[in-house]
Amino acid sequence: MKPDAPLEIRGEFKPIPTNVDGLQICEHLPRMARQMDKVCLLRSVTHPESGDHVAAAHYLLTGYPQRPDPTAQPANSTIYPSVGSVVGRERGWNGGLPAYVVLTGKSAPYSGAGYMGSAYNPLSVKADPNDPKFTVDDVAIPEPVGVERTLRRRRLLEELDGWQRAAESRGAGVAERTRFYQQAYDLITSPAAKRAFRVEEEPDRVRDRYGRNRFGQAALLARRLVEAGVRFVSVELHQWDTHENNFKVLRGDLLPTLDRFYSALLEDLSERGLLATTLVLWMGEFGRTPTINGRGGRDHWAYTNAIGLSGAGVRMGTVVGQTDARCERPAGPSHSTQDLAATVYRLLGIRTDTEYRGPDGRPHFISQGKPIAEVKA
Repeated sequence: MKPDAPLEIRGEFKPIPTNVDGLQICEHLPRMARQMDKVCLLRSVTHPESGDHVAAAHYLLTGYPQRPDPTAQPANSTIYPSVGSVVGRERGWNGGLPAYVVLTGKSAPYSGAGYMGSAYNPLSVKADPNDPKFTVDDVAIPEPVGVERTLRRRRLLEELDGWQRAAESRGAGVAERTRFYQQAYDLITSPAAKRAFRVEEEPDRVRDRYGRNRFGQAALLARRLVEAGVRFVSVELHQWDTHENNFKVLRGDLLPTLDRFYSALLEDLSERGLLATTLVLWMGEFGRTPTINGRGGRDHWAYTNAIGLSGAGVRMGTVVGQTDARCERPAGPSHSTQDLAATVYRLLGIRTDTEYRGPDGRPHFISQGKPIAEVKA
């Protein structure tokens, strides 16, 4: 908030105090105002991709500059893995639960595993958790197939793979496929996985607390998945590209929805004793322009971006960085999205000098950034 700036910058909204001395946030986030002692507000992240959603998302999701379109042919350019895929690879599956899940997503181009291969892609759940008929594909054995037939199929697959391993001298492809099928089998037969996705088992008061909408229930489902042992969960939100009617859309829908589920998630994790070991990261691919355009909207602005971090070793109740009087650039030290990715890895106990090999054998570090020291408690 810039309450002392000219009207074309400060806009229609007013600031309100929070439970952190000296920190103000938007008046339409009253619940979050009571939870800011659980947030480290990072105001110094910047990158050069203001025009392109995909390129900007690549910076935030992978910690690397954008590479060419991963769907292009021939696909001979290096595609870097998302942070979620790296965390999933480092931490692994847990009791039949996938390591990395994306909720309500549209399968953003760079939310996957890139050069690491499909075994580290997320389980993408596109269904609406607020739908009374909510189900998750691939987390149960299809009824027409049944358990016995699934077991027979698995035995047949093992026999075929054994024959192929004996016939091939290298067998690398078979090993990769075998692991992929084993994970799929574990998922559809795991009682823990089925139970974790049953958001309908939550009491009404808890579901109401998060908000009876797609994104509120997705945040609640994310808590259930983390509690069950999933290593990394991403909830993708939409309709925030407010190029017109910015204040009406934010005031009437986006901010109240966010305020309810974001505050509920932090409070719920804290009450359950999970926040100390769970990193909660709130971010978008870029900020919005300080000035208001002719349609009453704000456009893309990557030169300064506000990001919230909570839990897992974060110095909560603090603010890192500040912006200039017009909210155009960081005033003082700035940090790259590479630095942000390195910070996430550090908070999760993953070495930033971890090195993987691409399909061509070339080595790649998982991060080229430097962890932001002020974020860590």
